[in-house]
Amino acid sequence: MIDFPFMYEALMRLLPGIPMTLQLAFIASGFGVFFALAAALMQLSRSVILRSIADFYVFCIRGTPLLIQIFLIYYGMGQFDFIRHSFMWPILREPYWCAIFALMFNTGAYGSQIVRGGLLSVPRGQIEAARSCGMSSVMIYRRIILPLAIRQALPAYGNEVILLLKATSLASIITLMEITGLAAKMISETYRVVEVFLVAGSLYLLINFILSRAVAVLEKRLMRHVAAERPTSTRIAARGAA
Repeated sequence: MIDFPFMYEALMRLLPGIPMTLQLAFIASGFGVFFALAAALMQLSRSVILRSIADFYVFCIRGTPLLIQIFLIYYGMGQFDFIRHSFMWPILREPYWCAIFALMFNTGAYGSQIVRGGLLSVPRGQIEAARSCGMSSVMIYRRIILPLAIRQALPAYGNEVILLLKATSLASIITLMEITGLAAKMISETYRVVEVFLVAGSLYLLINFILSRAVAVLEKRLMRHVAAERPTSTRIAARGAA
């Protein structure tokens, strides 16, 4: 039988883990966007070397579990003397930053395929029209390609951010006390698995619901010109039928 007073106690003990969960997800996804964009541009470049580097990065990250990537960064970096004696060691010895780096590299690889699809979806005619107007390549990317690619990629990238937020639960393996970490600690003290994980799962569900709604609102704002065109198209079709 479910013990609701205990679930309330579990909720109060797991709530402090939400800021850590959100920090991991948003910092990693924020930096991961730049990795994704850089990898996508490298994959679409004419340079064989750049394409090979980006393909190798995406292949390695997508072909290995995130948990192993976290272990390699957290336990593996300290095995090299030049890293332990470098300026990066104060950062890499902290589990918080190791988790951020692992999540960032992971979402950057998956996100690059979403961004790449968005870039390829831009109509070729619009790019050629921009060139005929005398726009430089940088200006074409800034004013034509990236805005259109972001609109196309946003729904899929929203799903990637949600997946990343759920993946933050793996950070508890390296002692970070986010939601899952606090839940594991509470279970080890009380041996009551069902109630604690029900509360933890509900918290993830609530956060992802809010996040998915935020992405939907942003998508609606970016695509409002499409919604504005629909009534006009409908009226034209109705006039044609009359």
